Amino acid sequence: MQHVGAEPPDPPALRHTADRSRRIALDQCAAAPNADASRMPPAPALLTRDGLDALLAALHADGFRVLGPTVQDGAIIYDDVVRVADLPVGWTDRQDGGSYRLERRDDTAVFGHTVGPYAWKRFLHPPLLRLWRAEPGADGVEIATDAHAAQPMAFLGVRACELQAIAIQDKVFLHGPFVDPHYKARRQGLFIVAVNCGQAGGTCFCASMQAGPKAEAGFDLALTELADGFLVEAGTARGAVLLDRLPHRPASEEEQQQAAAIVAATAAQMGRHIPDAAALPALLLGNLDHPRWDAVAQRCLSCGNCTQVCPTCFCTNVTDTTDLTGATDRTRRWDSCFAVDFSYIHGGAVRPAPRSRYRQWMTHKLASWVAQFGTSGCTGCGRCVTWCPVGIDITEEVAAIRAAPAPAAAAPAAPQSPP
Repeated sequence: MQHVGAEPPDPPALRHTADRSRRIALDQCAAAPNADASRMPPAPALLTRDGLDALLAALHADGFRVLGPTVQDGAIIYDDVVRVADLPVGWTDRQDGGSYRLERRDDTAVFGHTVGPYAWKRFLHPPLLRLWRAEPGADGVEIATDAHAAQPMAFLGVRACELQAIAIQDKVFLHGPFVDPHYKARRQGLFIVAVNCGQAGGTCFCASMQAGPKAEAGFDLALTELADGFLVEAGTARGAVLLDRLPHRPASEEEQQQAAAIVAATAAQMGRHIPDAAALPALLLGNLDHPRWDAVAQRCLSCGNCTQVCPTCFCTNVTDTTDLTGATDRTRRWDSCFAVDFSYIHGGAVRPAPRSRYRQWMTHKLASWVAQFGTSGCTGCGRCVTWCPVGIDITEEVAAIRAAPAPAAAAPAAPQSPP
């Protein structure tokens, strides 16, 4: 895999116009994730780059931990940001199967890149989490749990495919029969500033998965980067309250048309696509013995990279570790269906071969996920293609099976009556 990068390159005074009642309204809205979308927000506005700095300052002033794209270790990853200078200003990425590199742009675009190896799930569903600690005490065993983080988070630069991924994980962790308290605590009060994509990556296929490139729902504010600033739309009441505190003006009709044209051009630039995604469950579940599974298994390293960078994969393993004092920590960490031990039961692994493990991942992601959660588990972000060391392309695998589906199995012969 190619992974080439380089090193990356005062906010103005914030115009505060909100009174006490607005601040109380913002705090109340923060109690529910992206709540009150039914209250129609104002018309699109234009925010300058100084206004973007003001947005960051306002989020920090309201007590949020603000996370956004930054340039680190030769990639664009999500980390704490304080001002616009912390963002990947003037950087872009080039992605293909098994290939990722950063390049300098010929302008100072703030969001002129796509998605990197990090997904937002690492902050809502962390890779390693201590569930509880048991220690010997005077009255027996004492069990303690870590306190949930009290500081709410704000995500800046969330793409449409990632909004869809967050909605999918909400279905898994919040809207099923069992609610994950750790995910719920992190999700509660989350403020989301989305960004409509101004360019598509070489491995993007969100348009064919109906997950982008325009953010349609699930955000508080959404930005589209123009030459002279950012067209901003409020998606919730608390988003509108915050926008009212920022230096902005109404967006002209021409600016709104420019924003729409940028999104339309991005949709036409997709580096990959999966036609007729709604037909994938029937296609894949009807081809479980297709020879293509053997072909891809010859290339697959079973490294699990695709599951680690995927914004929707949620599998975990729970382990207990005891130290010399007799205390035990129970921890949960990300796991992968590509690991042999992932399917281990008494007597051995259910899926010992790479063929069965890749088939399990792909059919679950694109097919059986629909039966479980009512939606596909793929948002077309392309990370699994970019970060696969051998460049296995999920869109290519779908196309190969679709081009030559396995013949339908013959119906079993009816039993004959004995003479």
